Amino acid sequence: MTSPVRFGYKASAEQFAPSQLLEYGVLAEQAGFDSIFVSDHFQPWNHEGGHAPAAIPWLGALGARTSSIVMGTSVLTPTFRYHPGVVAQAFGTLGAMFPGRVVLGVGTGEALNEVALGIPWPEVKERFARLKEALILIEKLWSEERVTFDGQFFSTENATIYDRPETPVPIYIGASGPAATRLAGRMASGFITTSGKARELYTDTLLPALEAGITAAERAPGDVDTLMEMKVSFDHDRERALQDTRFWAPLALTPEEKMSVEDPREMQRLADALPIERAASRWIVSSDPDEHVERIEEYLALGFRHLVFHGPGADQARFIELYGSEILPRLRARHA
Repeated sequence: MTSPVRFGYKASAEQFAPSQLLEYGVLAEQAGFDSIFVSDHFQPWNHEGGHAPAAIPWLGALGARTSSIVMGTSVLTPTFRYHPGVVAQAFGTLGAMFPGRVVLGVGTGEALNEVALGIPWPEVKERFARLKEALILIEKLWSEERVTFDGQFFSTENATIYDRPETPVPIYIGASGPAATRLAGRMASGFITTSGKARELYTDTLLPALEAGITAAERAPGDVDTLMEMKVSFDHDRERALQDTRFWAPLALTPEEKMSVEDPREMQRLADALPIERAASRWIVSSDPDEHVERIEEYLALGFRHLVFHGPGADQARFIELYGSEILPRLRARHA
């Protein structure tokens, strides 16, 4: 059976102060979005005008101000700044307070968020191994009473999470490569990736890897939510929609260009040097709602069932209103 399509809002934590971002989350629920996902950065990609509110307390405030929307991280790294036990405790608390509404989205991390705290930045193989071990430990802490764990990277001794939700918190894994995507298929409730890359990455690499993981674990495809962070810039003024992408020019940098960058000032310098056409290259930029929806449909046709829309502009209230009145109704009419 095909899972229902859901449409979410990406809270731009790198762009807005926490209280302002919270108001946008409230507006998103009122506008009809189904979910809200927020990143968890220690440092933003832009030094000037950047923000980096902590995701965990922010989600608590969002849960208190909303009534039904699903909320989660996209993504949090449970392996360096946070011990997995602290993540298990925090999301156990959130899940107990807002049952059925919380998602823990995780990833392997970025140097930008860890090195500033004096944490050595390892190679990809170690980051992946840390993530896998962290997820095993989190699941143990959520399901067992006294957990003594002696792993390669993490350990606990008679640890108990005393406040756990009756409804388990689902874990989604964010991935842009095949290994983490297969891991999502094997052991996660959801898979997160981002739009605006070559179609072949999804069709030839990520989706086959997800299917391979699901098959290896003898699961059904519907057991894993497929979440796509959609980079979209919609406005009645197309030039405005194009220029709105400038703040997010760091997204246009290749993984090789930005993976080891440790200073937001250097990240901003690299991004500011990009022409606007490249800054906008990963975004669906349009002023016609029907054309905009057609381009979104390309990702639904690939099989993604949970689209979380990230608007790049400074006027998020305008973006939320336009999407709620012109884009979401068109999408829901097609996918009721």
